[in-house]
Amino acid sequence: MRKVIRRSVRGLLTDDTGRLLLIRRTRPGLAPYWTVPGGGVEPGDATLQDTLARELREELGAVADDLEQVFLHSSSTPEGLAVQHFFWCRLVSLDEEARTGEEFTDASRGGYDLERISLDEVERVDLKPKELKDFVVRNAEALLSVRV
Repeated sequence: MRKVIRRSVRGLLTDDTGRLLLIRRTRPGLAPYWTVPGGGVEPGDATLQDTLARELREELGAVADDLEQVFLHSSSTPEGLAVQHFFWCRLVSLDEEARTGEEFTDASRGGYDLERISLDEVERVDLKPKELKDFVVRNAEALLSVRV
């Protein structure tokens, strides 16, 4: 078994109309791409859900509920395995003024713009990782039924 060198949690966060909240990343010298909010598990995080709650507060100033893990992605590096847990969740509140972290204080990191898109628009954006995009496109109808 390969050593897990990084574990992270990300949220497929939807608003009350079913749109996804994505982060449009613009970095100098690279084409824009989109990602879902989240980040690495830290020692003080008791659960994956706690990690996601912390990351949503930091990156979006957001609170979510109805968290349900729907996808797992791993990638291999020479050092070991990087594992990402993806949760489907519902936006409760959002305060973009409460965003914190180097993403917003270090201009050299590029832009982190919040965008809302419907699930049928996911195919038109460069959502990373590609495996997540493929999963969302193939399962959009099923994902929307999670809350029924």
